Amino acid sequence: MNEIYDALVIGGGPAGATAALILAKAGWAVAVVEKSRFPRRKVCGEFLSASSLRLLHELGMGEAFVGRAGPAVKRVGYFSGKAALHAPMPRVRGPDDGYGRALGREHLDLLLLDAAANAGATVWQPWRVRSLRDHGDGWTCAVNDGRDTKTLNTRIVIAATGSWQKSVVDVPGVASHRPSDLLAFKAHFRDSDLPIDMMSLLAFAGGYGGMVHTDSGRVSLSCCIRRDVLERRREGDRTRAAEAVMQHVEESCAGVAQALRHAEAEGAWLAAGPIRPGIRSCYADGIFRIGNLAGEAHPVVAEGISMAMQSAWLLCGHLIARGHRHASREACAEIGAAYTDDWRRQFATRIGVAATVAHLAMRPVARAAGAPLLTAFPRLLTLGATLSGKTRVLRSNAMPLANA
Repeated sequence: MNEIYDALVIGGGPAGATAALILAKAGWAVAVVEKSRFPRRKVCGEFLSASSLRLLHELGMGEAFVGRAGPAVKRVGYFSGKAALHAPMPRVRGPDDGYGRALGREHLDLLLLDAAANAGATVWQPWRVRSLRDHGDGWTCAVNDGRDTKTLNTRIVIAATGSWQKSVVDVPGVASHRPSDLLAFKAHFRDSDLPIDMMSLLAFAGGYGGMVHTDSGRVSLSCCIRRDVLERRREGDRTRAAEAVMQHVEESCAGVAQALRHAEAEGAWLAAGPIRPGIRSCYADGIFRIGNLAGEAHPVVAEGISMAMQSAWLLCGHLIARGHRHASREACAEIGAAYTDDWRRQFATRIGVAATVAHLAMRPVARAAGAPLLTAFPRLLTLGATLSGKTRVLRSNAMPLANA
């Protein structure tokens, strides 16, 4: 049986679900193909900046998000060595209280994808894309759920598969292993002593991370560590990777050990990677790319979810302005170029700042020099949060946000 759609979105995470929701609300026939069952846990810092709350309110989901998320994050902290500093989080004028919040991915992803389905998108889950064929004026996609295979026909393909796993849309170099690879880890804790309104940056040898209060009274701890540093840490030791990472972080950051001294882990540690931050292609081989496929900032700035959802908004603005009935290959190339320009204006600086912060956080000399400076001028943390995009309101010539 053939199914015909105006747009096919591959991947149902924050980027893919947001794109499907926006297009469905605009009257497009949209399909989302997602290989995993929801709800599911995922390695992620879980924080959503206040600047993205405008987008959620625009989509009619602001109240639902705030009602489920953790407390407003009003302070940014810094844990490294014996240093445990904090400063005000920059505030954004707009809905609610102007501060970001965190929500577990098992809840956020389900919330967004359900909203897309309620808006009219057809969700194929858990189904996998087995083949994708370009026939000039559109695409034919074969999807399979392990038993049945169906053919989906579409004018436009939007890839939102992330950058960590191999898919029909390849990310060069992800499969190779390098000593400098960053591996990601995450866990939830209960009964933490982390201040309720603070998100803290963790800086340690060979890596970085963050802690924040998320939903249901939990604290989320996520971090990245170089492959070679982790291997040296585990050399001659049978300790599991996650346990070795936790020991390394607590020994390197007194603030983490203090915040977790009474805490208990909830559930198993999650791991993923390698993380390959950088700017990639927003449009290639006739396929639009959003989320981490288009580009990825170092997770040290906690902007991954915001960038994923905002990239979907930028693309959909251009698609809706042109219309699916006029989506010839030439038109798609023009849309891809305009979307790429919008994307770079919105995110290129953020990715550069994230790379600088990440490399400084991982280097002992930089941390040793930075601690006295931050102690003397803690407002530098506020400035860093501003430069990382925490207050950058989404702007697009194709589809501006109301009251942006």
